[in-house]
Amino acid sequence: MKTNRQTKIWILLFILLLCLGALGLVFARSFSLPAVTARISVDGECVKVIDLRAVTLPYEFEISTAHGRNLVRVEHGRIAVIESDCPEQICVRQGYVQESGVPIVCLPHRLVIELEGDE
Repeated sequence: MKTNRQTKIWILLFILLLCLGALGLVFARSFSLPAVTARISVDGECVKVIDLRAVTLPYEFEISTAHGRNLVRVEHGRIAVIESDCPEQICVRQGYVQESGVPIVCLPHRLVIELEGDE
């Protein structure tokens, strides 16, 4: 009898922890701001600022430096690196980013795309 009761308590505790974890994820997600501006920096210097709300038609542009080449695609409310000649392609595989607090980084090319939301 005792083991059956203990098993039920553990199952209920597990379900409660799962619910709390899911609630925490929803709560954290609600505080991330939609991106308003993308600040593009190379070697720590800002080279371009884009208002993502003002983009009506998607467009692409290239960032070429002594370190390498990145092709950036901008759409309404989001941005991505779609091509790069860096070896690992982490910046490309990251895909589109549309929330503040999630940067796109290409370490070999020293490229950082930071998104900022309305504050």
